[in-house]
Amino acid sequence: MNNIIENDLRRLDLNLLLAFRALMQERSVTLAAERLFLGQPAMSGALKRLRAAFGDELFVRTPQGMVPTPRAQELWRRIEPLLASLHQALTQPAGFVPAEAQRVFNIGLTDSLGMALMPELMGRLTDKAPGVQVVTRQAADSAAPDMLDAGEIDLGVGVFKQCAPWHCLRPLFRWSFVCVYDPQQISLAGDAITLQEYLAHRHVLTSFHATLTGYIDELLAEQNLQRRVIYAGPNFATNPFILKRIPAITTVPDFTARLWRDTLGLAISPIPLAVPDYEVSLLWAAANDREPGLRWLIGECVDAFATPALPI
Repeated sequence: MNNIIENDLRRLDLNLLLAFRALMQERSVTLAAERLFLGQPAMSGALKRLRAAFGDELFVRTPQGMVPTPRAQELWRRIEPLLASLHQALTQPAGFVPAEAQRVFNIGLTDSLGMALMPELMGRLTDKAPGVQVVTRQAADSAAPDMLDAGEIDLGVGVFKQCAPWHCLRPLFRWSFVCVYDPQQISLAGDAITLQEYLAHRHVLTSFHATLTGYIDELLAEQNLQRRVIYAGPNFATNPFILKRIPAITTVPDFTARLWRDTLGLAISPIPLAVPDYEVSLLWAAANDREPGLRWLIGECVDAFATPALPI
């Protein structure tokens, strides 16, 4: 069947169909040629090829102009909608109807962002687009751009210090580091952890490089200070359960801290150090910027997360 279709269509090209359309509308070889910015001999040649392709005279010359034959009229009823549909496909991106869509989106983000963001996003997608599926991939902020370029993910979520010209960036929200502890395990002298208390207690750390030091330790070292890290693991999910078992502190993004406070009863305190805040953004390939499905997903993420941070 495929070979039959290819053999039949090989006799035509799009220019012949445009010539047929112009002849149907102008009923004149001369006017059709002007419409397509062609010379009259070229239009006459196109008409000759059309007649050979369809095995019909198609247009008969009369005092009233070129009159289409019944075969031409039949072809016109079929070809005009086809050309209109082709024009729409070439000039307008395909639509995306969430309620009817069957699609898999691949999102790259870190473990902590996944815990904080994906429950809300999946709740929205389940209600609006039950046929949509999401696969998340562990993606450090530095790795997400390369994963986009390789086609491994459709959307990256993270703190991106730079945006390449072939990527698009959309800020979502800002976050900062805070301290988390179990008030059943640790009693503070005041309402917030002091620097003395911070250094006196043990710490658990999320480390993607399997080390017992991180960014906070670098800040402390600049002041000739040191904390005691007794555990380092690659995932955020383990730390709150350690805090429920022993008197220790962990320092994490505030969006992670709020999740643990609200679900596990842990407490939050500002960190007693001067630390910068960070901006979480969406990152996607500029080549896909107008793709309707991706634009819809970006919109859902923005609606869900581009809000001011909740108070600690």
